Amino acid sequence: MTAADDTAADPRPAAPDVLEALSAWQAWLADERRASTHTLDNYARDVLAFLRFLAGHLGRRPDLAALEGLTPADVRAWLAARQQAGMARTSTNRAMSSVRTFFRFLDRTARASNPAPEAVKTPSPPRQVPRALSPEDAREAIGTVGALSDQPWIARRDIALFTLMYGCGLRIAEALDLNRGDVPEGDTLRIHGKGRKDRVVPVLPVVRQAIADYLEHCPWPGGPDAPLFVGARGKRLNPGVVQRQMRRVRALLGLPPGTTPHALRHSFATHLLAGGGDLRTIQELLGHSSLSTTQRYTEVDTARLAEVYRDAHPRARRDEG
Repeated sequence: MTAADDTAADPRPAAPDVLEALSAWQAWLADERRASTHTLDNYARDVLAFLRFLAGHLGRRPDLAALEGLTPADVRAWLAARQQAGMARTSTNRAMSSVRTFFRFLDRTARASNPAPEAVKTPSPPRQVPRALSPEDAREAIGTVGALSDQPWIARRDIALFTLMYGCGLRIAEALDLNRGDVPEGDTLRIHGKGRKDRVVPVLPVVRQAIADYLEHCPWPGGPDAPLFVGARGKRLNPGVVQRQMRRVRALLGLPPGTTPHALRHSFATHLLAGGGDLRTIQELLGHSSLSTTQRYTEVDTARLAEVYRDAHPRARRDEG
C-alpha cells in the first residue's frame, strides 16, 4: 500500500506536505532498508491511521508544522483512543513503532523535528506462551486440510504448505513468499526471513515429496520467478485463505482457539525442544534475533510436562471419597 492508494479511499488524511513526506519515507524504507511489501503496508496503514486521528483531534488536517507541534499528551490521546476502540496492545505497540520510525525520518531529512513520540511509553504486551499442537494433532491437521477441497490440486497445495510450515518452522509469510525457483532439490532451503535476514533450514524428505506432489498436479505453470503457492486463479496465495483453512481444521478437530497457521511453526520448535534440540540451534532454525524469544518454548515444554504430571502421577490426583 502507498500513501496514494490509501488516500483514494480517504482523500484528506493530512496536508500535502505530510503526504509527500510519507511517500518519501516509504521509498526510503523500500530502497535503503529493503523493507518487504508486507512491512511497507503495515507502516503506511499505521501512520495513516495516526494522521486521521490527528485530523479529528486537532480539528484540521495535520501539516508538518502541526506534527512538529505535537505534545506527549497528543500522542497519549491517540493511544487512549486505540485502547477505547479495543485495539490489541501488540497492534498498538507496532503502530507506535511505525509512527516513531516516521518521525525519525522527518527529523533526519530536516522536514520536522519532534521528540514527543519517543517520550511516550507504550504498555508492555502480555507475555504469551506460544500455542503448539501435539505431534499427533499436527499430523492430523495436515491430513485434515487435504480433505477440505474438492479440487485435488488445491488439496495437495494445502497439504504441501502445512507440511512445509510444520517441517521447516516457517512463518506463513515466508512460505507464501517462496517462488518455484526456491524449491529445494537437496536437503536445505534458503529462507528470506523477517527483517531481510536469510537463513538455511533443513528439508525433510516428506516436505520435498509433498511439494513435488503439489507441483505435479498444479494446473498453473510458471518459471523460477513464479509463486510457489498459488490460489485458484494462479496468483500468489493470500494468507487469508490459509488462515481460513486452519479455522476449518480447528473446528473439525476441536483444536484450541489459538490454533492458527503460526501454531505449526510453534509446534516445530516445541517438538524439536522436546526431542532434545538445543535452544541455540532452534534459534537459528527459526530465525530469531534474540535467544530470549526462543526461550519461550521452554515454557511450553514445562507446561506440557506439568500437564503430564497432573494426569499421570498418583500423588497429583485428588483422593476420591
